[in-house]
Amino acid sequence: MSLKNKFNISLFSIIIIFLVDRISKFYIITLSKKNFDQEIFQSEYLNLVLIWNDGIAFGLLSLQESSLYNLITLLIGFIILVLIYLIYKSQNFKKFSYILVTGGALGNIFDRIVYKSVPDFIDFHFNGFHWFIFNIADIFITIGVICLIYDEIFIEKKENV
Repeated sequence: MSLKNKFNISLFSIIIIFLVDRISKFYIITLSKKNFDQEIFQSEYLNLVLIWNDGIAFGLLSLQESSLYNLITLLIGFIILVLIYLIYKSQNFKKFSYILVTGGALGNIFDRIVYKSVPDFIDFHFNGFHWFIFNIADIFITIGVICLIYDEIFIEKKENV
């Protein structure tokens, strides 16, 4: 397969991840506006509740100061550029992992730029314990990072033996 075809497949995959994230967020924001409420759905283990996260992953480092927020957004943009370079340089499972992280990161940075905040809405809970509220982009980023860790621990060692 040519380098151009590999690039096109990678780009197409990133765009699909970005669009899945955008569609999910658009749907949740629309439902929230229709219901005039942040609570969209409740069940025994899962709630869909719209919150606006102005921090980084899982609401950590929520910031009120716009200059620091903008600095973090620029840093995330730089990291995305590094990820794109790593996609270009890597192959197979590692490339797939970087694609997942990049697609999710693009979804969240889009929100940071457009809304000045990221809409999170998936709330898993059990017996009063609530995990951090997150979104579809966060799922792709997390799976990508887990795949990278798996690659470093198991696949890299096999290739070096």
